[in-house]
Amino acid sequence: MQAPTLSREELVNRLTAHRLIGGVPRNELEWLADHGVYRTYEAGEVVARKGEHIPDFNIVLAGRFGIHVEERHGWRRVLEWTAGDLAGLIPYSRMNSAPGNSIVEEATEALGIHESLFPLMVRECPNVTAIAVHVMLDRARTFNAAQLQDEKMISLGRVAAGLAHELNNPASAAVRSAQHLSTELQEADIAARALGALDLTDEQGAAIEKARRICLDCRAPATLSPLERADHEEALTIWLTEHEANDSIAPTLADAGIELNTLDTLAEAVSGKELDTALRWIASGCNTQALGRDIERATSRIFELVSSIKRFTHMDRAQVAEPVDVGQLLADTVTVLASKARKNSVALGLHIEPNLPKAAGFGGELNQVWMNLIDNAIDAAPNDGSGKVTVTAKLEHGFLAVRITDNGRGIPEDVRPRIFDPFFTTKPPGEGTGLGLDIVQRIVRRHRAEIDVESRPGHTTFRVGLPLGALVSATA
Repeated sequence: MQAPTLSREELVNRLTAHRLIGGVPRNELEWLADHGVYRTYEAGEVVARKGEHIPDFNIVLAGRFGIHVEERHGWRRVLEWTAGDLAGLIPYSRMNSAPGNSIVEEATEALGIHESLFPLMVRECPNVTAIAVHVMLDRARTFNAAQLQDEKMISLGRVAAGLAHELNNPASAAVRSAQHLSTELQEADIAARALGALDLTDEQGAAIEKARRICLDCRAPATLSPLERADHEEALTIWLTEHEANDSIAPTLADAGIELNTLDTLAEAVSGKELDTALRWIASGCNTQALGRDIERATSRIFELVSSIKRFTHMDRAQVAEPVDVGQLLADTVTVLASKARKNSVALGLHIEPNLPKAAGFGGELNQVWMNLIDNAIDAAPNDGSGKVTVTAKLEHGFLAVRITDNGRGIPEDVRPRIFDPFFTTKPPGEGTGLGLDIVQRIVRRHRAEIDVESRPGHTTFRVGLPLGALVSATA
C-alpha cells in the first residue's frame, strides 16, 4: 500500500465518476472525501487474509482484486471487485472477517471509510448507505449461490470417489469371470465332443446325465468352514486318483457341492476312459454355470450401485418438493460412503424404524445434508478400528428424526457455537471449506426443519427433525 496522492477536489471528482455512487448528491461525496482514507495497492499485495477482521468500507476507484479461498487442490478465486464496486465491510453486514485472502490482481485505488464512522455515514450519506445495503444483499446472494454450487461439487466428488471404489470390485469380478468363461466354454466343447465319440449305452448315458444334473443343481453348503471345504476337496482328489480320473477337477466338483456317493453311483455305470471323459464334461458344465452365476452377481451389484447413485442424486426428478422416503435416502448415502468408512476402519451402521412415513422435501438436497453429516462423522471417528458411526431414523413427536452419531473426540465447547458459521472449519488448510454445515443449516431451514447437536468426548450426535406436514414451497 502506498501513500495517498489525490487532493480533496480530485477525490470528489473520482467519486462522481464512480459506477454505483456517482449519482448521489454531491454533499454525500464530499463527506466521503473528507472522512475517507485514499489508498493505493500494488499487484500481488494481500489486502486481508482469511479470518482477519475487515475494518473499512472500501469504494474501489480503479484496478481489481479478488477473494481467494484455499481448497483441497489449491487456491481458487471466488469473487472479484473492480473499479466502480463497493467492497470490504458494509454497514449492517454481519460478515466482518475475510472469508479468504483478498489479493490485488491489478494496481488498485480505493477510498476506505473506517467502521467507527458508520453511524455518521448512515446519517450523513443515506443514499450511499442504501446503495451499499443493496450491494450487500447482492453479494450475499452471490456468496450463497457460489457456496451451494461449491458444496454440490464437493458432494459430487465424494459420490464419484465412492462409486468408483464400490464399482471396482464387482466390475473386476465380472471381467475375470467373463475371461474364464470364454476358456471354459472351449473346454466344455472339447469335453462334449470327446464324450460324443464314446460308444456309450443308453444306461451309461442316462447315468452320466443324472450325475451332471445333480452337479448342476448342487450348491456348496454355505455352512462349510474353509477347513471343511478343504477336507471335502481332498476326499474328492483321493477318489478321482483311485478311479484313474484327472484330479485337477476336484476343486470344481467341491465348489459345486457334489458328494462322493453321487460319484460312486456314476462309477458303477462307467469306468476307465469313459469315467474320466464323463467327469471332465460334468466338471466343465458345472464350472461354466458357476462362472455365469458369478457374472450375474457382479453385474447385479453394479446395477444396485448405479440405482443407489441415481436415487441419491435424484437425476430423474424435477426440482419440486415431494414426499420422499428418508430411509431410502439414508441407505443410498450410506452406500456411497461405505468405501470411505472401510478405508478409515470405521464401522458404519444404519437403523431405520419400520414403516416410516414419507417426509416432505427435496430428495437431492436432503441427500446433501446426509452426505455432509455422515462424511463429517466418519472423519471425526477414530481410524484405529474402534471408530463407529451410527445413522438412525425414527418418529418423534410429529417429526421424523434422523440422528448421525460418532464416537470421536467431540466438539470443544468453545467451538460448538461457531460450527454453523460460513467458512468456519477445524480441518487443516485445503481439507475443508467451512461451508458444509452452513449449507446443511440452510437446507434444513428451507425444509422448515430443525437441527441441533449434542457433543461430549466419545459421543457426538447431530439430529435433524423433519416435519411431516405440508410440502415445502419450491421457492422457500
